Amino acid sequence: MSIHLIGGGRAEDYAGRVYEQFIAEAAARGAVAGRDVPRLCVLLVGDPDEADEYARAYAEQLIRTADCLPVMALVAEGDTLPSSALTGIDGLLIGGGHTPSYLEAVAPIVDEIRLLVADGLPYAGFSAGAMIAADRAIIGGWKIGDVQVCAEETGEDLEDVTVVEGLGLVDLAIDVHAAQWGTLSRLVAATEAGLVDGGVAIDEFTVLIVGDGLLRVEGSGSVWRVVPHAEGTLVSTIGA
Repeated sequence: MSIHLIGGGRAEDYAGRVYEQFIAEAAARGAVAGRDVPRLCVLLVGDPDEADEYARAYAEQLIRTADCLPVMALVAEGDTLPSSALTGIDGLLIGGGHTPSYLEAVAPIVDEIRLLVADGLPYAGFSAGAMIAADRAIIGGWKIGDVQVCAEETGEDLEDVTVVEGLGLVDLAIDVHAAQWGTLSRLVAATEAGLVDGGVAIDEFTVLIVGDGLLRVEGSGSVWRVVPHAEGTLVSTIGA
C-alpha cells in the first residue's frame, strides 16, 4: 500500500484522477476484510458552520471517482480526532485547510496512524494532509528571518516558516499548491536555511504516490523536487 500526497485543487467537474489509486488500494484492503465497498475515513478540520458543505464536496468527489463509502470525520479547529474514527476503515484521507489545526487534530493519535499505515492502510493527504505527512513538516510561514520567501497569504497564520514533527509517513518535506500559489520558493528557502533537508512541492490536481521505495506522479501538474547541494539548492521536476 502507498502514501498519496495531493497538492490540492478543486473543481466541480473534476474526474478525480488523483484519488483513483488510493481508492483502488483501499478496495483491495476492504476485500480482504470482506467488504464489497471500501470504507474511507475522511478527516476535515474547519469552521463548523461550513462543515456540511465541505464534507459534501469531498464525499461527492470520492464517490464520483470510484465506488466507495466516505465516512466523514468533522473536527472544529482546536479539537482532536478520536481514535475510534480509525476503526474498521480501509483508507484514511486527511483533507485541506488550516495546516497547523490539522496537525493538532491528529496529535493524540499519531502513533495509531503510523501503525495502521505500516500495516498497509492506504493514506491520502490533500493539501494540508499532504504537508503534515512528512517526518519534518512545514506547516506554514512566509518569512525566514527578515526575508519574505513566499506570499503572506500562504503563511497559515504564521509569520516565520515553521517546521515541526509531522506524522512521519514520508522522510521528505512537502509543500503544496506549488505552481498555483508560488510555495516552491518556501521549500527552496527552507532547504537553503537548513530547516529541512530538501523535499517536494506538489502542484494542484497532482499526486505523488510513495510506495515500496518508488515515486510515481499522476495528474495534470508537476512535482518539484528540491535537493541540497554543495554549490546551491538544485530544483527539478517529476512529471506525470
